[in-house]
Amino acid sequence: MKYLYSLLLVSVLVSCGGKKTEQNLNETTQKVAVLLVNHGSHSEGWRKMLIDVEEAVKADLMGNEKIVAVETAHMEYNEPSIATRLKEFDEAGYTDIIVVPIFLTVSSHYSHDIPVIVGLSSDPKIKETLKKEEIEVYKPTARVTITPPLDYTTILKKNVARRVEKLSTDPDNEAVLLVAYGDEQYNQQWEELVEEIGKYLKIKTGQESIAYSWCGHIVRYSSDPTTEGIEKLFELEDRVIVIPILVANDEHFQGEIIQNGVDAASNPKNVVYVQDAILPDTNLNQWVIDITHQTLETIVE
Repeated sequence: MKYLYSLLLVSVLVSCGGKKTEQNLNETTQKVAVLLVNHGSHSEGWRKMLIDVEEAVKADLMGNEKIVAVETAHMEYNEPSIATRLKEFDEAGYTDIIVVPIFLTVSSHYSHDIPVIVGLSSDPKIKETLKKEEIEVYKPTARVTITPPLDYTTILKKNVARRVEKLSTDPDNEAVLLVAYGDEQYNQQWEELVEEIGKYLKIKTGQESIAYSWCGHIVRYSSDPTTEGIEKLFELEDRVIVIPILVANDEHFQGEIIQNGVDAASNPKNVVYVQDAILPDTNLNQWVIDITHQTLETIVE
């Protein structure tokens, strides 16, 4: 992030109804904006679940005198885009921007696309790809810091265990299929993610038969891997619980790709599936608050 010294006086409404006064902002030249970044989706319900996170964390974050804005941006498909928000932050005279990507683990979006979009990287190949996808790149005057992705080693495992336990009736005769998006470039990291969740489930829920499949671009958005995963688990157990490892609920993924995979199973009546997602999760909201505060400590003047 690059510093911008501004004499502008900005009054920002806090979600609980209060204001940060001109006097508050005069006390320091450092003004920080927090940008919650997600992938974006054609699903209105998906987008709302991420905006709900913003509303849940805003009051706490803006309790810090240096944080004067908390907003959400979508990497693609929707406005406000990341570039749109960065331009707004520059116009408002913010000196620092903390970008919090709400992604499960490392991916090409997190590791390559977002750094280029915000001007921290200038990889020409990524720039060309983003241009073809009509994703705008904008290097703000403000200094940008990107936080680590979601700490799935604690939050995601507990989230999945809670959802499995809610659907489980007989752990000794049940299997669990974890259906995640996946990533071609970071396939190893995604496999490690679901395998770690599986190990955790065996300890916490009692299910011994656990498998995973992909539903994203890596399998060309096919329902077949879901069906194949269910059939393999039917060889081991009488009942299969299907859990989407997706951040929010999208009609295309949960409602079509995974649902069609469930419906195509040889014995769909013995498949337990709810079209849910990781969100809403108060633990994830708290993670956003914690990682932002931790990052703020590293950039405070």
